[in-house]
Amino acid sequence: MSKNIKLIHPRNQITEIISRIYKRGMTTTSGGNISIIDDNGDIWVTPSAIDKGSLMASDIICVKKDGTIIGKHKPSSEFPFHKAIYEARPDIKSVIHAHPPALVSFSIVRQIPNTNIISQAKHVCGPIGYAEYKLPGSEELGEVIAEEFKKGFKAIVMENHGTVLGGSDLIDAFERFEALEFCARTILYGSQIGKPKYLSDAQIEAFEAQVPASIPENENIEYSSDEVEKRLEICDIVHRSCQQGLMISSYGTVSMRWKDDDFLITPTDVNRWDMDLNDIVQIKDGKREKGKTPSRATWIHQEIYKRNPEVNSIIMTQSPYLMAFGVTGNYLNVRTIPESWIFLQDIKAIEYGNHFRQSNNSEIVDNCATALIIENDSVIITGDKLLQTFDYLEVAEFSAKSIVLGNSLGEMVPINDDQVEELREKFLA
Repeated sequence: MSKNIKLIHPRNQITEIISRIYKRGMTTTSGGNISIIDDNGDIWVTPSAIDKGSLMASDIICVKKDGTIIGKHKPSSEFPFHKAIYEARPDIKSVIHAHPPALVSFSIVRQIPNTNIISQAKHVCGPIGYAEYKLPGSEELGEVIAEEFKKGFKAIVMENHGTVLGGSDLIDAFERFEALEFCARTILYGSQIGKPKYLSDAQIEAFEAQVPASIPENENIEYSSDEVEKRLEICDIVHRSCQQGLMISSYGTVSMRWKDDDFLITPTDVNRWDMDLNDIVQIKDGKREKGKTPSRATWIHQEIYKRNPEVNSIIMTQSPYLMAFGVTGNYLNVRTIPESWIFLQDIKAIEYGNHFRQSNNSEIVDNCATALIIENDSVIITGDKLLQTFDYLEVAEFSAKSIVLGNSLGEMVPINDDQVEELREKFLA
């Protein structure tokens, strides 16, 4: 989706985002609804009882400001609370409501997920409201939700129902939705293997205070054909990571060595789902491409490339099962199946804050062999070819998932030392 979403018709914006939500398993065929209010005050909304997995632009309904309905279906049964939100909060231009499993888990135990579980979520989501249960589709439900939005919330847990979120546009609302569900999943998965630990407000403020544009600009930029190919490869892996649930809109950095210690890296504050090759930032001779703002983590990638000549690609991301270990401090033992140990061997963890530029960076750079977890922040995966690095990420996430899910069955029995030596001799000698 174009970054200038004003140039995309609301029908197409809605169908694109509902498709992402459905394919990522965050709503069902019949569940969830999305709306956009345009500059005329007309509301574009998903229809009632139409398959979310095959929704087309022509299915989207327009409810005019005067109440006239245009379209071949009925508007969503939850339209009343969408309308109530827009009336209560003129700054909100888009609303997403869905029943994503993790947030439903919180709604049925009547809790709100603590977004201090990961570094950027508090900033993305803002404070979270709570709406008491009312009959779906009723005016009463609209009233209790609107009252929460009047308090300044943009994200609300709906008691025994799900969640509703607003944004300045649909991309903004989706980033908030995705980040909040990710927090909920991370807390749930972490709780299955240990006790989640949360960041303090001061730690989060320190994360937000990092200035990614402090790298000086480079006036002379070359765009060779091989460099353009690498940009496309980065974009492909970023998009695949989003589709696979290994990256979310608001967090994730991918880089590739270009030549010598120069490299290409993803930018900051660009939605990962919509990233294109023009967004990618060239880092040459320690300077950033003119007019672009690279990832906050650029300095980490720069140091890894300088000190590890065998590393040619890096992925730094949040994936839910790996982050279950990242937020609990539990050791991720990858002696699960042969593939996991061969690819990963050992995954160390470092404390939150060691990834800040002003910190002593040696712990990250010296321990970046294949995979490294930064507590309450991310996992760093390194490799030669970018596709290989992505494969390592998938293997690491699958390994973490197997351990989290298997925890309810009993204690993990890892591959023993003799079996590891056999693997070492056969595959790593």
